[in-house]
Amino acid sequence: MVDTVAALRALYDARTPWQRAWRGPHVEAFRRMLGARPVARALLPASFNPRWVADFLTIAPASPEPTFAAELAAVGRLPDERIRADLRATRPEPLAAELLADGLTGQVVELLDWVWTHTVEPEWPERERRLRADIVARTAALSRGGWAGVFADLNRNVRWVGDGRLQVNDYPEPPLSLSGAEQLFLVPAHCGRGWVVWDRPTRFGMVYPARGILVDPTSPAPDGLARLIGANRANILARLDTPLSTSQLVVVTGLSLGTVSDHLRVLLDAGAVSKRRSGREVLYWRTPLGDALAASG
Repeated sequence: MVDTVAALRALYDARTPWQRAWRGPHVEAFRRMLGARPVARALLPASFNPRWVADFLTIAPASPEPTFAAELAAVGRLPDERIRADLRATRPEPLAAELLADGLTGQVVELLDWVWTHTVEPEWPERERRLRADIVARTAALSRGGWAGVFADLNRNVRWVGDGRLQVNDYPEPPLSLSGAEQLFLVPAHCGRGWVVWDRPTRFGMVYPARGILVDPTSPAPDGLARLIGANRANILARLDTPLSTSQLVVVTGLSLGTVSDHLRVLLDAGAVSKRRSGREVLYWRTPLGDALAASG
């Protein structure tokens, strides 16, 4: 659902170059859909302001790995008046007449389902691969630096201020207290900026831009390098411009753990990569020789 909301926001108001590039193939179908659905057309400007997302779009997931269908059903259980209350909290101006009729929740569900079906679901295997790679990286950061280390590069306005308190934006409100939270989680997404998801007081989450949004799902290796050392080995070497663990490489390449380990061993023996342990992970990165090989082609 988080990625679906991020996709909806990009379709409505793409603000970054990569969002505009992603939006291109989908925008005409999106406009045709809105042309036939006046309620959905009115929902969009009411649901997003530059600094906030309507709360009915940011319900905390009920399980660690929920299905889209389960999250969509949670939205579908909300009454129309809850949707309208969240819209009024997002933007103070009067609601459009189209949003005052019965059946508003059903219109929200149909809009989200359209975005998922037409834009996110066809890409989901590659999207999920990037998201899981980011989770691995953030977990390693948590083990090294605690919550302060994790939040340090999520968003310039997000700060862990200690004593169970998190500053989630630069508004004048006091930091959010998480002392009563039973679950605190981070949710990577294909988004330009993050937002919060919560079910106070027990569940709280931060949505943040995943690393690797711009990564080409195909091998980034030059053709010449692939011919020299093999496509899979070249793919791994090309991705090691920054340190990555074996687990991360498994996720971003789609190769098995054994295959990745075998290729890393060869690259280590050849002097193309170095390694060191970081917590429970072993990180690999290119040596100057590896950089020269990756730049060949």
